[in-house]
Amino acid sequence: MKPPPAPVASPPPEHAAHAGLRVLLIDDGAHRVDLLRDELVRQGCEVVGVIEQATLIHDCVLRLQPDVVIVDAESPTRDTLENLATLSTRMPRPVVIFAEDEDRAPMRRAIQAGVSAYVVAGLQTQRLAPVLHVAIARFEQDLALREELSKAQAQLASRKLVDKAKGILMREQGLDEDQAYQRLRKLAMDRGEALAQVARRVIDAHELLRG
Repeated sequence: MKPPPAPVASPPPEHAAHAGLRVLLIDDGAHRVDLLRDELVRQGCEVVGVIEQATLIHDCVLRLQPDVVIVDAESPTRDTLENLATLSTRMPRPVVIFAEDEDRAPMRRAIQAGVSAYVVAGLQTQRLAPVLHVAIARFEQDLALREELSKAQAQLASRKLVDKAKGILMREQGLDEDQAYQRLRKLAMDRGEALAQVARRVIDAHELLRG
């Protein structure tokens, strides 16, 4: 006789994934943050602060270290979007805006400012969990792409330095390209430095002598 199949555990509620999430709320004129705060707490999130002044966004994120920033607005103000853009550059976080204004212009500006999710036409608490899920997923994807781009740019800059240093060695010491590269590589290994650092030293020394 076969044993009965093991019971299949039911999936946890969607908001369970956000339990313990630290959230900073920004009241940008809609004055519904109390409703948001109550729903976030019900879902197990920790509301670390509620602010009304856009100029405080950066300092509050620095001090309170939220995982997510939520803005409640009729239509996000220019000050709010400018400060969110600064936040995206200096201390990127998933940002969600709930707005009433269906005009596409503020929506475009919000996306340009680094906002992860822009929800129009009504704050419905039952939509909060899936919106947070999408915002965090999109933020993580954008951050990975940004890091990949930054890495590619750094590699390109290093390659340009190495090529320039090789050119200097080839002209000054009569080496071919492979010999110049091997000379740089040996210097890097002997000094325990990255190849690009040694290349920069060669370039700086050459420019100093020329000066």
